[in-house]
Amino acid sequence: MRNKLTILCALLNGIMVQDKSNPMTSTAWEQLKEQASRIRNMSLAEAFQADPTRLSKFSFELSGLYIDFSKNLVDDQVFQYLLELVRELGLEREIKAMFQGQKINKTENRAVLHTALRAFEPTVKNEVKELRANMHEWVSALHNGKIKGYNGNLIKNIVNIGIGGSDLGPAMVCEALVHHSVGKIEVHFVSNVDPNHLEHTLRHLDPETTLFFVASKSFGTQETLANANSAKAWLLQELGDEGAVQDHFYGITANIDAAEEFGIRADRCFPMWDWVGGRFSLWSSIGLPIACQIGFEAFQQLLQGAESVDLHFQAAPFDQNIPVVQALISFWYTTFMGAQSEAIIPYDQRLKLLPPYLQQAVMESNGKNVDRDGQPIPYATSPIVWGAPGTNGQHAFFQLLHQGKHLVPCDFIACKNGDTSNIRQHQMLLANYIAQPEALMVGKPMDAVVRELKMAGKSDDEIKALAPYKVFTGNRPSTSILIDRLTPYHLGQLIALYEHKIFTLGVLWNIFSFDQWGVELGKKLAHTTLDEIQKQKLKANHDPSTQALLNKIIGNQ
Repeated sequence: MRNKLTILCALLNGIMVQDKSNPMTSTAWEQLKEQASRIRNMSLAEAFQADPTRLSKFSFELSGLYIDFSKNLVDDQVFQYLLELVRELGLEREIKAMFQGQKINKTENRAVLHTALRAFEPTVKNEVKELRANMHEWVSALHNGKIKGYNGNLIKNIVNIGIGGSDLGPAMVCEALVHHSVGKIEVHFVSNVDPNHLEHTLRHLDPETTLFFVASKSFGTQETLANANSAKAWLLQELGDEGAVQDHFYGITANIDAAEEFGIRADRCFPMWDWVGGRFSLWSSIGLPIACQIGFEAFQQLLQGAESVDLHFQAAPFDQNIPVVQALISFWYTTFMGAQSEAIIPYDQRLKLLPPYLQQAVMESNGKNVDRDGQPIPYATSPIVWGAPGTNGQHAFFQLLHQGKHLVPCDFIACKNGDTSNIRQHQMLLANYIAQPEALMVGKPMDAVVRELKMAGKSDDEIKALAPYKVFTGNRPSTSILIDRLTPYHLGQLIALYEHKIFTLGVLWNIFSFDQWGVELGKKLAHTTLDEIQKQKLKANHDPSTQALLNKIIGNQ
């Protein structure tokens, strides 16, 4: 009897532990469900009138960043329930576990320590310190002309060959910080296995003055190796000597043996570690192209900006913790308000790659359908992330934002100082950055439309026919982020805010954010179809649609 009782208690304790991380078992869950129907009828304009402190409660500053959440469909009551929920789910414990290096990536039995890559004394890891020193030495040698090509020529171009996290992060940062470029090194990025991407990049490059970085943690990524081999063939065709490969190719990888087999010497490889996920790796040796473009000192400023957010995330109370508030609002919209997407709209052309970068960071992390206990999830998880720079977006998809039927929370991002001498146009840009979220919030009711049409001299019949099309419902939510200036430090802050938002959402949805099993199936099937295409013969049993497509490609139909 005692043994049975012991087993029963253990089972109950296990259930209790599991339930503690399940948001649906929290006391706040049902309250939030009830609040959603009330908030759908909320007037943001009236909320500001009713609460003169609303702006101060929902806006924050962090050493050069200003974040305003006040135009979101959240009030004090909802916010308190959201805070109650995240406390109940043990976010504080989860944050400590990540920063302490516990293996929170359970399905791969790995720690998640991209934050260690941007830590400085006294907590910096020895291997990170050694990597930084090696990167610093190599980048300085490159800029000083000590790194040369096979025939002794100075290097003018670097081509980074990678995909996913080995491409999106460094490409986004290099584009964003192009005005901080030092020296005469131009950095290019090739990711797509479509040969047009590589061929277009190489078209105007001189092999004698071009280096290649092959960026792949496993050194086994199909697309990256295909492009790397094609780049090697191009180099050998132009220079005609196998020895040129060792002078023009560098590896960024955790698999040194595979890099050596490709033809890259071990002393020309920069290491990675299994505790760094690809989409969070720009702070590591994956960031080498960034350091080549902006210099190592500026690269360290990028790290320091991110570290400042790491410290804030660990120390700030949840009601004043910027990434936590970001996550709570996103969770509210996705899980309770039926929003299926979020728009990232940078009013700065230099941040044009931020939306695709965040697409991977968000959707590869939190696009999951089973929880941490392996059970199906009955609620929505990751939103679809999309967007484009303003003002381009205003002439593309803003019609839907203002008058469409979808609830689309938007992040508007701008820089107060645009690093341009054309002050007038930068002021135009900022005017639109301010006006669009205001218009989304306040809208234009029917009576205002009618008055406007009357003043324009329209007849009653014309007004009746036209007025419905000119009404804006308003109450469409947005968050405004204003950066003093797009420096490496501030960009590091911005990226780290989104990283910790992603992590917090994983806790709220009770999912593992740091694996990506969903990318595996299609890649495995592609090996089979590639073999069939190359051998011009079908082998596998495919569905009729897939078989028809293959027959079209290999010429059987």
